[in-house]
Amino acid sequence: MNALTEGFTNPLRRMLGRLCECVPFSVSEGLYVLAAMGFLAFLVLGVRAVVRSRHRSGTVYALVLGLGNAVLTVYVLFCLLWGANYYADSFTDKSGIDVRPVAVDDLERVTRQFAALVNEYAGDIPRAADGAFAGDRAEILAYAPKIYENLYEEFPFLEMTDVPPKTMRFSRVMSAMGFTGFYFPFTGECNVNVDFPAATLPTTVAHELSHRRGIASEQECNFLAVLACLRCGDAAYRYAGALSGYIYLANALYSADAERWRAVRETLDERVVADLRASGAYWAQFEGLADTVSNAVYDGFLKSYGTIGVKSYGACVDLLVAYFK
Repeated sequence: MNALTEGFTNPLRRMLGRLCECVPFSVSEGLYVLAAMGFLAFLVLGVRAVVRSRHRSGTVYALVLGLGNAVLTVYVLFCLLWGANYYADSFTDKSGIDVRPVAVDDLERVTRQFAALVNEYAGDIPRAADGAFAGDRAEILAYAPKIYENLYEEFPFLEMTDVPPKTMRFSRVMSAMGFTGFYFPFTGECNVNVDFPAATLPTTVAHELSHRRGIASEQECNFLAVLACLRCGDAAYRYAGALSGYIYLANALYSADAERWRAVRETLDERVVADLRASGAYWAQFEGLADTVSNAVYDGFLKSYGTIGVKSYGACVDLLVAYFK
């Protein structure tokens, strides 16, 4: 599978991404809109064709067959362009990081390390009146092509030319579905939601750029996003890397030992707490049917490729502890 991904599909997606870079808007988003409009038109015209047909069963059969062919074609192309990466060598395989079961003592130690980092970096970024992150989104996106540069010496297989991700016009819809970004293999574009609080926007950008490198695992992309942000020279990215890393680790520590979690939580700077509260308040408004359904669908998608579903996002803790302990 490595020969297919490294020799054909990954270079093809990168070429598509370079072509779409010439377009100022997200081609991916445009294709989603066209697909939705096309499906609605298909339904309307299909119903009209069935009503007017003398052989309704045959017309229904033809319509279902045509729709099935279209869906299968898209699915096969998706498997070729992206699904194959789930069966190629992973980042963990290539990096040689020795991931082992995490002891609670190690988890607490690394969580404290990240709490100290996020406290240290909290004063390096602009703040709003309420103390929350007030960094410029445009500057964050513009810096994106540089964020992986300091990882190339340690992980040379990550090296490639990056471009800023595309912003989504329907970011609010993405939030309602519980998504902060996505990589679209049919266009090679990284797309990000720009509606949610920007404190963790840099790690979202880094996460999607790791997908661009052919890394399929969500847990590995989360780890790489944290590491790339911590290593880069931009204050907003460093803070986001420390904050996201702390969130992943603290969630795991809370599950393992709530008392230890509380002890670490009490060490956080009030500015960090302000960002956590802003994020929590934002996402709380979208808890409902759309979020539940979209997460269930994505969970099923991940499991279909042999991962452990949406919960695999938390598994990046294993990599963080293995690397930083």
